[in-house]
Amino acid sequence: MTRTSDGNAFRAQLVVPEHRQLFDYWLECCAGRKMPSRSDIKPTHVPRLLSGISLIDVAVELGQSKIRLAGTRLREIHDREITGLTIEALDWGNKRDYWMAAYRRTIERGEPTQGVLKGPRLHKEHMVQYWLRLPICCKENDKADMVLGYDYFMPASEQLDDVRQSA
Repeated sequence: MTRTSDGNAFRAQLVVPEHRQLFDYWLECCAGRKMPSRSDIKPTHVPRLLSGISLIDVAVELGQSKIRLAGTRLREIHDREITGLTIEALDWGNKRDYWMAAYRRTIERGEPTQGVLKGPRLHKEHMVQYWLRLPICCKENDKADMVLGYDYFMPASEQLDDVRQSA
């Protein structure tokens, strides 16, 4: 993805202001590269977003990728602390294949991905999740070794107008 044309097009799809803020920060950290390195990313530089931020260490076996950091809002949604768990260990119910494909797309393409999902996990069907996943490389190989995520949740009855109009 070229950071000017495709970056602007991707940003235009982001309906959650916090997603735009994190994406802009991620782009700034890229400094002209395909993706930033882990040392470029400082979650404390976006303090207002910390509750919805996640950092995932990518493993060869995708399901064994480990959640290095998960904000407090993610703990509330998952009804437990998820830091230290693998993404396979999360209770996604029938959404497992959706999430594995989303992570795989972010990692393999090394490009940002985003989406909206109703009922993000079992027993949370009344919620809508607006998600953003951004690749990060830990080594100088231009391959995504980590994923920076931001998740925004709201009751389905209050779904954002932009999403209702496009549905």
